[in-house]
Amino acid sequence: MKNALSLLLRDVHTCTICESDLPLGPHPIFQLHPKASILIAGQAPGKKVHESGIPFNDPSGDRLRDWLGVNRATFYDARKIAILPMGFCYPGTGKAGDRPPRHECAATWRAPLLTHLSNIRLTLVIGQFAHAYHLHDSPYTTVTETVQAWKEFWPERLPLPHPSPRNNGWLKRNPWFATSLLPALRKHVQAVLRTT
Repeated sequence: MKNALSLLLRDVHTCTICESDLPLGPHPIFQLHPKASILIAGQAPGKKVHESGIPFNDPSGDRLRDWLGVNRATFYDARKIAILPMGFCYPGTGKAGDRPPRHECAATWRAPLLTHLSNIRLTLVIGQFAHAYHLHDSPYTTVTETVQAWKEFWPERLPLPHPSPRNNGWLKRNPWFATSLLPALRKHVQAVLRTT
């Protein structure tokens, strides 16, 4: 199993499936270890993350770490937290921010990688593309509706909006997120990490 994972990770890190559609070329960015107990299912790396090669190494990551109540050392400990965005490479910029994750990435790599994460106790599902994949059984059609219904997925899965500064307006319009959801999330994260 260990050898199979090593071969799979090599294949993912050298993937060029979307090369012709990636403005800065392929640079798969993710974090995975079979002992991880928390999975962060995000969207796709932004330009800053593409340049650093470190997932969530940007203002979105700062906010996400605050939401979770963890420091950088814990966040980047792959034995505790796996980070698998829906697309592993920076997709480029569109009219309203970054373009969506390339669909080929999840279709090719997601299922094989997830089979190696058998210890996951909490999956944080961030943004509409991750919601569609990980919460395919959800009756809700918008990010807001899905996140408002977070208790229906709890405690194994938790839908979240993207922590990008672009969502400052959403956070202001939905104060319940900070007063109700985040305290429960931080408490649960600490409980999961204590048992890792």
